[in-house]
Amino acid sequence: MKTSSRLASFGSTIFSDITRRAVEAGAINLGQGFPNFDGPEFVKEAAIAAIRAGHGQYAPSSGIPELTGAIAARFSMATGLSGIDPRSHVTVTSGCTEALAATFIGIFEPGDGIVLIEPTYDAYPVGLALAGAVPSYVTLRPPKFELSVSDLEAAVNNKTRAIVVNTPHNPTGRVFSRFELESIADLCRRHDLIAITDEVYEHMVFDGEHLSLAQLPGMWERTITLSSLGKTFSLTGWKVGWAVAPSDLTAGVRAAHQFLTFATATPLQHAAATALAAPQDYFDDLATSYRVKRDLLAEGLDGVGLKVFLPEGTYFMMADHSGFGFGDDVSFVNHLIEAVGVAAIPPSAFYHDKSEATNLVRFAFCKDEATLREAIGRLKRLGGSVLRSK
Repeated sequence: MKTSSRLASFGSTIFSDITRRAVEAGAINLGQGFPNFDGPEFVKEAAIAAIRAGHGQYAPSSGIPELTGAIAARFSMATGLSGIDPRSHVTVTSGCTEALAATFIGIFEPGDGIVLIEPTYDAYPVGLALAGAVPSYVTLRPPKFELSVSDLEAAVNNKTRAIVVNTPHNPTGRVFSRFELESIADLCRRHDLIAITDEVYEHMVFDGEHLSLAQLPGMWERTITLSSLGKTFSLTGWKVGWAVAPSDLTAGVRAAHQFLTFATATPLQHAAATALAAPQDYFDDLATSYRVKRDLLAEGLDGVGLKVFLPEGTYFMMADHSGFGFGDDVSFVNHLIEAVGVAAIPPSAFYHDKSEATNLVRFAFCKDEATLREAIGRLKRLGGSVLRSK
């Protein structure tokens, strides 16, 4: 009996596998991107209060009014766009991953061409496969991971329907510049393309500034902006995300969302509304705290001989491990787990051409400072462990 599907080839288990192996080896997990500390008390208390108040039944499929209103208000404040209607422009989803799937399935037809900027979050090509859409790729390369406008133009053909943009960018940490975003916007306007923007790290910017593509001239009407609660409030397990888009695009997202999850956990939506109403100091302090963690880990990695590509945003950091003589990223990460006691991610999981990642490794610094310091201490064994393994 045939039990696999056409999606089986996308079934990378690298993140769960590394987490499992890190636990088994007693390694510090700087691989999968989840904090080892809890979210703020005021958000958790809001969820508890919502449960006690009896908010335990289905929410409206598009989201409770308190949360859709909070999302619309914060989006308007961040972008300067007016007229964002919570009823017709905002859809609450079960994390940004579901927002992506609902967008791809609800908007695209089989055979539509979609431009992906790689290294790319691994849910993108899977979501496109679910929709029957066909990706083409534009590759960011070290040391600066800048977007080539000529490569972007070359990736567009007569079947291209959309471009997916992730800024701040996982896994490189790039915050796309105004010039890069204006170049994308120009391409979208000239070729009548939709833009899907994944902005889950929007509040983790250390250098430059975060701009939403939707706020550029002529882009609101052709952009679906996605974000979530999990990264900003260190509550990745809550899986509360959203899509903001004009009514015609929202209709497509909602058509798929209704049959994917229908609705997101009601008490967590109430808590998310409370979270998004936090004062600006919360968001400023978040960026400051992650900048400290970034600089701590960057100094530690540099000190053990890894070439660090300092991220401008997110809580991920790419580095070049080629000085240690491993054949590829997977063998280097295996050595880190088994001989050094630190887990990282082999970035080939984010490329369609795995050779692009041969010399790269990705670390997550969404950990408390004591954990980062312990990891740096273990990484100091790296040189000796390599000699012993040769």
